[in-house]
Amino acid sequence: MAPEPVRLRQVTRWPVWSIPGRLLGPVLAVELLALCLVVAGLLGAPRLDRPTLVLLATLTVAGIVHTEVVSGVERVRRYTAETHHVNLTSVWTFASALLLPPALGALVVVVVYTHLYVRVLRPVPPPDRRPVYREVYNAATVILSVHAAAGVLAATRPGEVYGSVPGAVALLLALLTYTVVNTCLVLGVVAVASPDTRVARILFGGDELTLELATLCLGALTAGALAASGPFVAVLAVPPILALHRTILVRQLRERADTDAKTGLLNHAAWHLRGAHELTIAERERRPAALLILDLDHFKDVNDAHGHLYGDQVLAATAQMLREELRDHDLVGRFGGEEFVVLLPRLSGHDGREEVRQIAERLRRRVAGDTAAPVAPPDGVPAQRLPAPADGSVGPEAPPPPRTGITVSIGGALFPDDGHAMTDLLEVADSALYAAKRAGRDAVRIGRHTFPAESEPA
Repeated sequence: MAPEPVRLRQVTRWPVWSIPGRLLGPVLAVELLALCLVVAGLLGAPRLDRPTLVLLATLTVAGIVHTEVVSGVERVRRYTAETHHVNLTSVWTFASALLLPPALGALVVVVVYTHLYVRVLRPVPPPDRRPVYREVYNAATVILSVHAAAGVLAATRPGEVYGSVPGAVALLLALLTYTVVNTCLVLGVVAVASPDTRVARILFGGDELTLELATLCLGALTAGALAASGPFVAVLAVPPILALHRTILVRQLRERADTDAKTGLLNHAAWHLRGAHELTIAERERRPAALLILDLDHFKDVNDAHGHLYGDQVLAATAQMLREELRDHDLVGRFGGEEFVVLLPRLSGHDGREEVRQIAERLRRRVAGDTAAPVAPPDGVPAQRLPAPADGSVGPEAPPPPRTGITVSIGGALFPDDGHAMTDLLEVADSALYAAKRAGRDAVRIGRHTFPAESEPA
């Protein structure tokens, strides 16, 4: 059942007050500063001439038409994105920073973002609909970016402090200012909200920064065309924007198809494809690589004792641990069930086998150490350590068990010593994994080992 909508007059019930205290202050400060700039600009705005009004109307209408054309694609983009979402309306907001007084540029932002919320975000039913305060904050960051870019551009005009700067350099400075202000305000909130989040991975992990710069460059070209040829040239910017939207959507859908839903890691097919590509590069560059298979010990007992939802939480926690412990260029995937697979394409030491063993031991200890602490179970399941003894003696008030609940067995293979093809490495790592299990589990084995059937006499 959908929750009762909060009325505008019910200020104390606005979702914004649910933001953590360390985040609420910065968010409100940014929004208040943007509001003050808008009000001050409108109160002190000079008399507008006809060309300025035409530019204002053109950019506003173009932003609205842009949203109408791509509303369906944009709605899917926003709700399938796993990373920082780049808003392609920067084409019009940056053009307004270049062509209009800051107050009017801010007015374009307000109108475009209000229409964007009504047409793209509001039609999504709760609880999937994103809260309004997030869009208000996004609009505030763009308003500040517009003012900052317009201020830099004004300082480079003839007679001003930096009036001797060439026009192309002034345009580049305005573009960089807009990008830096907007990116820092958005990612700053992300960093405050989640201190453990790797901001660099969000910024450089995909094509988001490149896309933002491409959008702003298109905005600069649009501004130049509008200034030289009149308002109707804005129509020429719509097809490239639509193509960008669809290209990004295809990429996002492909990424979701490659992702395991329970862990957020690569699924087996995607991992195998990318891993084979990395091995090809490693072979061409003649550098060693390694492959690890990790299997959570007695995971069936966890599902039997606490249910599959609880087991899914353990899988997600293990996946998060692997992301934190491994490097950004290491490939991590879910192999199936409770098994994970890791490709280490760039070993750094001279003794590759010992380096792989050390990495595997670090992962093994981390899994055991993390799961020694209580794991939050699904609603309705009492909080306790995993797994609980059969007699049920361990509860919230009981002393902790002497051993951790979840352990992992790890098998590894070294490239090219143990094989050149992905299939060969998987076979060697799998035999090492079974050797670790035969050794009592919670162990690491590297290299080829015999399976039980191979050791039996013919």
